[in-house]
Amino acid sequence: MELWIPITIAAAFFQNLRSALQKHLKGHLSTSGATFARFLFAAPLAALYVAGLHQFGGFALPHFNADFVTFFVIGGIAQIVATALLVSLFSLRNFAVGTAYSKTETVQTAIFGIVILGDTVSLVAALAIVISLAGVIALSTAKMMARPWALVSQLTSRPALVGMASGAGFGVSAVAYRAAALSLGGDAFWMQAGFTLACVLVFQTILMGAYLRLREPGQITALIGQWRVAVWVGVSGMLASVGWFTAMTIQNAAYVRALGQVELVFTFIASIAFFREQTTLREFAGILLIVGGLILLLFA
Repeated sequence: MELWIPITIAAAFFQNLRSALQKHLKGHLSTSGATFARFLFAAPLAALYVAGLHQFGGFALPHFNADFVTFFVIGGIAQIVATALLVSLFSLRNFAVGTAYSKTETVQTAIFGIVILGDTVSLVAALAIVISLAGVIALSTAKMMARPWALVSQLTSRPALVGMASGAGFGVSAVAYRAAALSLGGDAFWMQAGFTLACVLVFQTILMGAYLRLREPGQITALIGQWRVAVWVGVSGMLASVGWFTAMTIQNAAYVRALGQVELVFTFIASIAFFREQTTLREFAGILLIVGGLILLLFA
């Protein structure tokens, strides 16, 4: 088994855990405040991770260069904008439509990877991405009265456009992070990924911290007051990010983001096993399509 596969699955697991912890914080903080926890408490941990790689792993610290700074700044901003757009969907009518269109992230990541980095996608991998995308859309629209193909008629609606813009932002950030890590050169992918992650988290912490200070005063203080949970958001978020960044450094970002949809399978299993939620036929079909697409991707 190629190394990027277990790393990606682990990243998806920790991201699922981080999301669950953030939902707990959401009861005490604004959406932005809860989101900021992943940056504020993860940035120092990422810096310690890089220091550990250098001190105990014997990896040399990379040197900054213009391409690296350009790509990690683009990626950091694109991720924040994409997250904001995704959150904004919940204030719109037919937000499920927008959420479904945001799932085109994997396809858009593949396109951006080809354009920006020249990454190629095999025919089998492309088919796997499309199949898993169909499953994600089926899962996203499971609670809608309309059928999934009715989404086509809403292609130019505001939720759809916002959703696609969000997916584009996540796609750009994934490819930009891979480009930043690769621009550092060398074959020490652990350090390339870790150094990129640390720089991105520090940048995002400063950027979002300034935003909260100006637009939502009091949220940072409230977040610090919730440190017992927020620390674990930072830990799980950092572990997830280390996985994502490392996997995307050694493999095509589109493949990594596609396999990362296994997170939805984790959520689906948890909803049945722990919360005893009822499953619709469309949700079950969506999960089967996702699993089928991911299995096909592993053989691409």
